[in-house]
Amino acid sequence: MIKKRYKHIFIDLDRTLWDFDKSALKTFQDIYHNYHLKEFGILSLEVFLKSYNKHNDILWNYYRKGEIKKEVLSIKRFQLTLDEFKIDDPFLASRIANDYVTKSPLNVVLFPYTREILAYLKKKYQLHLITNGFEEVQQAKLDSAKLRKYFTEIITSEKAGSKKPEAQIFEYAFEKTGADATESLMVGDDLAVDIVGARSVGMDQLYVNYNGTQHKENITFEVYSLKEIEGIL
Repeated sequence: MIKKRYKHIFIDLDRTLWDFDKSALKTFQDIYHNYHLKEFGILSLEVFLKSYNKHNDILWNYYRKGEIKKEVLSIKRFQLTLDEFKIDDPFLASRIANDYVTKSPLNVVLFPYTREILAYLKKKYQLHLITNGFEEVQQAKLDSAKLRKYFTEIITSEKAGSKKPEAQIFEYAFEKTGADATESLMVGDDLAVDIVGARSVGMDQLYVNYNGTQHKENITFEVYSLKEIEGIL
C-alpha cells in the first residue's frame, strides 16, 4: 500500500536506470585493445580493471567529500593504474581518461524495463533525475539513451554544488522543481547515497535492490526490479 500521494519522483541514473557496469565494461574492452595495453605488460583486461577499480573507488570517496576536483579524479585514476604496471606515461593516462569520459556514454546499456517504467510513471508524476555523475557525461547518457524526454528537471551534483547524500543537493532539487519533501519519493540503488540521503531530508525512499543486498535500513519501499515499481506507484 502506498503511504501517500506523491507528486514528484526523483530518480538516480547510474546503476538504477543505466547499467553502469556493463556499459563501462564495453568501453574498457575498447580501451584495452585500442591502446594495446597488453603490449605494455598488462596481461588481461581483468587485471587492469582490478587495479583501476581500486584506485577509482578511493578517488571517488575523496571526490564525494569535496577533497579533489573532478579533473583530478578523471585522470589520476588512470595514472595510478598505469603506475602499478610500471608505466610512467601521463600523456597515455590523459588520452585514456578522455576516451573513457567521451565514449562510455555512447555504450548504452539500460536495466530491463527502464523505458517502460519511466513511461508509466510519467503519466502520473513529475519525474526528475538526480545524479552525482559528471555533468557532461550524464547529459550525454540521457541523449544517447533517449531518456531526456521523461524528466522535467535534470539535477546534477555539479549544478547543485553538492553531492548525494548531502542535504544540500536535495534542497537544491526541491527549489529547482518546486517540490516538497513530503510529496516526493527518491528512487535509487545506493543505500548510503540515495536512500539515507533522501531520508535525512524527510523524503520517502524506494530502494532498487538488484543484488538482493542484505541490510538493516528502514526503507519506505524496496523492490528487486524496475517492473515491481508498478505494484507500488
